[in-house]
Amino acid sequence: MPSRIFSKTPESVIINYAYFVRNYCVYNYFRINLICTSLYEIVVMKNIYLKILDEIGSNPFLALATITETSGSTPGKPGSSALFSKSGLIAGTIGGGVVEGRVKVFAQEAIPLKQSGYPDFNIGYDIAKKDEAICGGEVSVLVDANLSNSIGEFESMRLSLEEHIPGVMVTMVTNHTGKSVLINRYWITGKTEQVLPVEFHSQIKPVVDSMIRKSDPYDYRAMELSLSGQEPSSTFFLEPVFPSKKLIIAGAGHIGKALSHLGSMLGFEVTVVDDRPEYANESNLPEADHVVVGNIGDVLSKMEMDNNTFVVIVTHGHKDDASALKPCVGADLAYLGMIGSRGKVGKMRTDFLANGWATNEQWSKIYAPVGLEIKSQTVEEIAISIAAQLILVRNNK
Repeated sequence: MPSRIFSKTPESVIINYAYFVRNYCVYNYFRINLICTSLYEIVVMKNIYLKILDEIGSNPFLALATITETSGSTPGKPGSSALFSKSGLIAGTIGGGVVEGRVKVFAQEAIPLKQSGYPDFNIGYDIAKKDEAICGGEVSVLVDANLSNSIGEFESMRLSLEEHIPGVMVTMVTNHTGKSVLINRYWITGKTEQVLPVEFHSQIKPVVDSMIRKSDPYDYRAMELSLSGQEPSSTFFLEPVFPSKKLIIAGAGHIGKALSHLGSMLGFEVTVVDDRPEYANESNLPEADHVVVGNIGDVLSKMEMDNNTFVVIVTHGHKDDASALKPCVGADLAYLGMIGSRGKVGKMRTDFLANGWATNEQWSKIYAPVGLEIKSQTVEEIAISIAAQLILVRNNK
């Protein structure tokens, strides 16, 4: 195991993580599997509700497990979700290890009965049991074995995200006697009219609006509400869902390809642009959401970019880097980075300032040379250093 210790500052966490990957995982980086992080969420999974839509048509026997509450030390945090079939885990994670194993068993028993449940799991301290976790906490897990009841809300969410509209998935859980619970879901955006039960709408909608404005994807909340004099109460779990940040990679060579893989794994909507069709194609870039073939500068000048757009320039030549950089300088981007030695970057800076293509202030916002300093040598290491920097910038926004 690595000797470096995670400190509590965000940048140190990212740098230490990057060193860990560089020194121990880089030659197997396509199979990196992060089990849990106690300080910061490093990897953002693709939206699991969209995965349900992908799967349920061919496999209606599914269950979604979501951690709703924790106490003590636990590998998964509230909002962590995993999708199970009768055969086992399909997507996501609730922390791995013994808890995920127990939840899998619970889900597999619930699926054929279509009986949703809300079990608690204790994570013991017994280090003598090699198959047991030693976190020493407790988790509450909501297991929804009737996902077909929520398909309409998942579809509404998908349409909103395609239009880059954020929202909150509200899950209403009504407790019943025995082991089962009743689950209803409501997708709410800033433009949504009343969809919640009228008696709860006035209490929940202001919270939803506040969460959307806050723009924190980890702001998972719970509210317990009940009608005056009536039981049982209902618990509402509120999960903010935001459109994926856009990652535009200028250059489909070795680094662009590796970064495309990592960007997809990190939850970005990935677009790769290159003028070489032998590189810019779906076979070479299977995990890119969009692949565009054409003059890089011309393509970038016509693309829609905003403060949720990250641009990384890793083309195959100095001239192409300059062409890609010109339409991006001065744009209101979340991130703009360019690969190159310090000598090359210095020369380009001089040229851009001399020709009026950039001001000193505009150039100061460019991450060049791109990536965190982890003494990268190989293609994979360089891609990881860039990905780590993207995480740092995204999580600091």
